[in-house]
Amino acid sequence: MRRKIPSTQALQCFEAAARHESYTRAAQELALTQSAVSRQVTALEEMLGVALFRRTRHGMALTASGAEYARQVRQRLDAIERDTQDVMTQQGSGGTLRLATVPTFATRWLLPRLPRLRERHPELVVHMETRTRPFLFADTGFDAAIFAGTARQVQDWPGVRATELLHEEVIVVCSPQLLAQHRPLLRPDDADQQELLTPADLLDWPLLQISTRPDAWRRWFEAQGVPAAQLPQATAGPRYELFSMVAAAAAHGLGAALVPRLLVEPELRRGELVIACQARSFGDRAYYLVAPANVEPRGALRLFGQWLDDMLGRRPQ
Repeated sequence: MRRKIPSTQALQCFEAAARHESYTRAAQELALTQSAVSRQVTALEEMLGVALFRRTRHGMALTASGAEYARQVRQRLDAIERDTQDVMTQQGSGGTLRLATVPTFATRWLLPRLPRLRERHPELVVHMETRTRPFLFADTGFDAAIFAGTARQVQDWPGVRATELLHEEVIVVCSPQLLAQHRPLLRPDDADQQELLTPADLLDWPLLQISTRPDAWRRWFEAQGVPAAQLPQATAGPRYELFSMVAAAAAHGLGAALVPRLLVEPELRRGELVIACQARSFGDRAYYLVAPANVEPRGALRLFGQWLDDMLGRRPQ
């Protein structure tokens, strides 16, 4: 018998009281009396031997220990709720994967391919939330993540194992109308030959920035051999949080965008975006499937990983 696990009701009362910092509001949320919530929290404090709340002139506030315990309890209760919903939904099949992923990759590459996963494994349900930076798996309910970054960033992510999925090729794109405005001025004799611009030609353009990669344009210009003295404008320009926003801004003629090719293939096919510049191949990032290193992959994660291998041509289908 586990003697150091409080009752679920005590934990629910404490979590609600901690979130509201009020027994009264916690009682209203849980459909209990204020005295019932107070008794449950008091019993929990006696069991722990630690004060979770302190009285203030304005009511009550969490102690330092109470704030940390509330954070941990909230995560565990959320996990129990998710697990319960999964079991109810899947009738015990256990085919649920909780995946963190960078947003534009999810919408542009992964989601269009998920119908094939459903055809192969109809029992498998994939829940997705967005994350753009490394995190501690122990503090979340995620089974795995799809992360975009450099090999060094993956190596520095503690406690994980990572499998490279796709290498990232970065290209410069813009709207065809914007390119047409600049090409005749720069190359009037060759306009009919559809020649592209050079990297140096872009220095006077509006450059669309991505907030998660603030030095991307500077590094790209350096890789193309543009002298550093000419790069004060490399970090200027409107800044966007997501590649999907940058791509949309470029398609509407707001400037040139530096984007992973695989994320703008639909716009290139439809002619909404065109490649604006002749450039050396550039890209030191890749997309990785990342999972906790000390946890044996569950069946859902194994199936998902095998399916990804098939989509990338690594296994016979």
